[in-house]
Amino acid sequence: MTSLHRAPLGSAPHSARAAVPRPRARRSDATANREALLVAAQSMLSVDPHASLDAIAQAAGLSRRALYGHFADRESLLREVIAIGAQRFNAIAADVDDRDPRVALARMAARLWLEASAVRASANIALDDAHVRQTLLALAPLRRRVRELTAAGVVSGAFRGDMEPALLAFLVEETARATLRELRLTSTDGATTVVRVVLSIVGVPWADQAALLAAHPDLVAA
Repeated sequence: MTSLHRAPLGSAPHSARAAVPRPRARRSDATANREALLVAAQSMLSVDPHASLDAIAQAAGLSRRALYGHFADRESLLREVIAIGAQRFNAIAADVDDRDPRVALARMAARLWLEASAVRASANIALDDAHVRQTLLALAPLRRRVRELTAAGVVSGAFRGDMEPALLAFLVEETARATLRELRLTSTDGATTVVRVVLSIVGVPWADQAALLAAHPDLVAA
């Protein structure tokens, strides 16, 4: 009678142990695919707010079926794009701490230019009334920082004082969003233009803008 070899209790056969890394590889692929879809969505939506799921999946090099493996529908994908963009923008706002409100506002505008694709995607999504409130809530820290800088600039006399700081902050937000959404220049030229536009809104003369940029060349460094 042939005896059967029994594996020690608690141990797995060699074939089972050898297969353990495979789920990890699949998880790695899934993470990469999800990131590719989000990057593609951001890129496509920055150009066309009505970009289809098929177009986004194709841009990511994946099938529509693969997209549905990560996002239940277009709405869930848009929510994720808004959240990721807001996380980046709010981090920029929190990191800007220059004491001169002119420099702080200029630095924030220039750094947002480097995220122009994400800004355009968020701005295009927000064109749909259904996503305006979600976008505003997600960007609350950034908008609060803009209001703080604007108020500080008005109080110090660095910014124009012929209107309420809250209104001036609103004009900064809307102008910056429109400029970042529509501008199509190289990184350096774009950053300089965005900075000049924002500083013009708060009342900084063009000659002072030039002096500020010359004194802080790092503001528009790519």
